[in-house]
Formats: sequence, structure tokens, C-alpha cells
Amino acid sequence: MNDSSWGAPPRAGSQAGYWGPNDHGAVPHGPVQGAAPAGPAYDAPEAQQTRPMPIVPDVPAHGGNQDDDRGAARLGGPLFRDETFRDGTSHGGTFRNETSPAGTFRDETPSAQPAAAVPQNPEPMPDAPQPASAPQKKSAGRDLTAAIGVGVGLGAVIIASLFVVKAVFVGVIAVAVVVGLWELTSRLQERKGIKAPLVPLAVGGAAMVVAGYVRGAEGAWVAMALTALAVLVWRMTEPPEGYLKDVTAGVFAAFYVPFLATFVAMMLTADDGALRVMTFLLLTVVSDTGAYAVGWRFGKHKLAPRISPGKTREGLLGAVSFAMVVGALCMEFVIEDGTWWQGLLLGLAVAVSATLGDLGESMIKRDLGIKDMGTLLPGHGGIMDRLDSLLPTAPVVWLLLVLFVGSG
Repeated sequence: MNDSSWGAPPRAGSQAGYWGPNDHGAVPHGPVQGAAPAGPAYDAPEAQQTRPMPIVPDVPAHGGNQDDDRGAARLGGPLFRDETFRDGTSHGGTFRNETSPAGTFRDETPSAQPAAAVPQNPEPMPDAPQPASAPQKKSAGRDLTAAIGVGVGLGAVIIASLFVVKAVFVGVIAVAVVVGLWELTSRLQERKGIKAPLVPLAVGGAAMVVAGYVRGAEGAWVAMALTALAVLVWRMTEPPEGYLKDVTAGVFAAFYVPFLATFVAMMLTADDGALRVMTFLLLTVVSDTGAYAVGWRFGKHKLAPRISPGKTREGLLGAVSFAMVVGALCMEFVIEDGTWWQGLLLGLAVAVSATLGDLGESMIKRDLGIKDMGTLLPGHGGIMDRLDSLLPTAPVVWLLLVLFVGSG
């Protein structure tokens, strides 16, 4: 045995130590008291030399499963099984130790070393520098190309029916009312489980528009009452659970969509009815456009952030300004016997009512947890998303025009 393997040889007169691994896997470097005398294998000059036992450090526990911790530091297989030495000690199952024919202990170290344990608490890698992002452009939130195309198409249909045959325009109003009722009742059922009966609402709504055109306000109120009664009776054919909320929603839908739309048909009954309806539509569209354009470009102060975060006070001022200017022009040059100052008042009223109508539907949609009432009109949403500002504005314009220039 040379010095390079085991350190200095035992001094004369002392007992030879047991030079195999001890209980802890360490190799002693001196005589061990009480050890057995050296055998002939150590005295023979041709005895095989032993190599140091590699020490496999224990992987510190890190709060996980102890079996997993031990498994991460040792491998399985025939070279890694627990065996007992001749002196009764064992070696944790890391290396196989056998006795050679010459009496020496030889350690078979696997050719492939176990995978290194993952270091605990590694140093975090520094974050790579991120390139400075370009400033985000203000987005309109919708597909403007589709919105403009759909708006132009709807305008063409309205103008064509309005100035060709009035009865056709009444049909357009009735169709819009039925589709709007379908969207509203569908969203109520999907989001709230409210089953407002669509059949009596659709039939009564269309009849309400025709009655308003034929018989005026009296016919509109009678049709409204009959529609509400039909809703109450129709709902009786189903179980009573939820009856109150269903009929309440039905009566609300009848008033909100067809009854307010009836005032457009009532405007049409005047001699210059087509011009009155065109003024009503133009002022409402201009109000919405002014609010959108000014608010998108200059809007900083929220108007009603809990209801509609996109609306700003600057946008409201834009709506009022645009509507008042166009209102003055329409009353001065379009409506017979009208004056410019009446147009200023009319434009102001339209801007306020259109904004309130938009906020009202925004409140409904926020309660339902939806962004749009439908997807029928690309870039706009559904029919109800276009009627939201028109419906509450219709009775305001009808009333002011009657006060300013008469029922005609």
C-alpha cells in the first residue's frame, strides 16, 4: 500500500487499522483502536491496493418528500444496492462492495456518475433588457370601415323608403322593433334567466307602430295596453315560478322598444313628416358623431365611468355643439315655419336625450355583463345598439316640433 492512497503507514508497535469504509462512508487515516490484526492480504507484498471510497454528499432537505430527496442523489440498478460489509456495517446503497479472493475490499464505482443535484437557491438570472415599446395609438374600439359601410347602407334604405312611400318606412320601423325585441329578450334569458314572452311582444310591438301611424297617440296608448295584457296572459301558460319578473321584463320591453319607436311613426303623419323624421335622424346621428369625434380626440374627464367608461365630458360638449349647429340649420332651412333659435333648443335637447339613452342601454348591458346586444350589424353590434339613442330621442323631437310648428 503506497502513501498516495492512504496517507502515512501505521507506526511500528501499533495495531493495524481496518481500512475499509466506516459507518459513515469516511476513510480513517490512522490506526483504529480495537481493530482486528491485519490479515495476510495486507502483509503480502503482492496484495492488491485499494482505492479510496468516493464520498457521496447527502442532498440537504428542502421541505419536500424525504424519499424524493434521497432519490435525487442516488441511482438504481445492480451497481447501487445495499450490502453489508464483513464487519457488519452497511453503506447506504450507493456502491456495491464485495470481497476479492485475496481478501481485500474493492469498490466498484459506476462508469457514469449520478446527475448533479440541482443547486439550492440558485442566483436569479438578470432580466434581459426589453426594447422600449412604441407609444400606443388611440384606438376607436370598433371596425370603422365596417361601421361606416353599414351606416351608409342603413341610411340609403331609410332615405329611399322615407321619401318614396311612407307606408314602407313604417314597415322598416316595425321590422327594426321586432328585431330589437328579439335581441333584448334573448339577452335577458341568456344572462338573467328572465323569459319575457317574445311572441306577444313582437305582434303587439308591430301593431303599436302601425296604430301610432294610423290613429296617432291615442292608437299608440291603446296598443301598448293591449300588448301588456297579452304578455300577462301568455305567461300564464307556463309554471308560476318567475312569473312576476318575466311579465315585468315583458312590459318594460314593450314600453322601451315599440312604444318609443311609435313616436317616429307619429312624426311621419304630418304634411312634412318625411322632413321631420329626417331632421330627427340627422340630429341624433350628428350628436353621436360629435360626441365620438371630440371625445376620442380631446376626451380626458369621464362623464359616467361606472356606466360607460368611454364617454367623457368633452364628448358631451361636442355632441351639444354639433347638434345645436345642425338643429339651427334644419329649423331655419328645412322645417317650414321654424326658426334658428328653435333649432338651437332642439339640438340641445337631442344631445341630452341621445346621451341619456346611450347611458341607459349601457346600464342594461353592464347589468347583463355584455358589450353589445347582438352581432347583426358589423361594426355596430346589434339593432338595439343603434336604437339606444334614437328611441328616447323620438318623443322629445316629436313633442318639441309640435310645440314649435304644430302637428302639421
